[in-house]
Amino acid sequence: MHPSLFLAALCLGIASAAPQVNQSLDEQWFQWKATHGKLYSVDEEGWRRAVWERNMQMIEQHNQEHSQGKHSFTMAMNGFGDMTSEEFKQVLNDLKFQKRKKGKVFQAPLFAEVPSSVDWREKGYVTSVKNQGNCRCCWAFSAIGALEGQMFQKTGKLVSLSEQNLVDCSWPQGNKGCYGGRMDKAFRYVKENGGLESEESYPYHAQVSGVPYLL
Repeated sequence: MHPSLFLAALCLGIASAAPQVNQSLDEQWFQWKATHGKLYSVDEEGWRRAVWERNMQMIEQHNQEHSQGKHSFTMAMNGFGDMTSEEFKQVLNDLKFQKRKKGKVFQAPLFAEVPSSVDWREKGYVTSVKNQGNCRCCWAFSAIGALEGQMFQKTGKLVSLSEQNLVDCSWPQGNKGCYGGRMDKAFRYVKENGGLESEESYPYHAQVSGVPYLL
């Protein structure tokens, strides 16, 4: 094949492989990026936009079906809109399970009156919703939620505790910051450390302090 014809065919193949975007969504795309501080390389922008558009279509279809009575809830775009389902699960559900030795089994007190359900938010045990961002530290947020509830049970005061404290400091107990961990190791850190900082004094940054997190 003549070199010029080969080059033309190669360029055509690259162009046909590039994601096709809906230009009518340009303004929404730019606004979404600005709102969530999204910055992409030239190579990444196209396929992140394509993922975002597919998620937009899924949201619109769901909400249309909701208006027809097919669903009990609506959906809306958020800061994870440029991620696939697989990426979202990897980032936000990186809980590490480990087989544990057989231990004691909880026995409910005799004649205890246990309600079928409890909304702990109404009872004051739960802080407001938090956002872990792209840091894979669901283990820290889970541990903190349990500790905040127990602290309220003991003191009557609801204090937002520091996930960042656990992300940065519980490595000696076996946690890996933004690369996964376990709640029992977080609890062990708190016990060995003699306590935990508050969210106000040690705010969350979605990374190990001073170390950018890479997916």
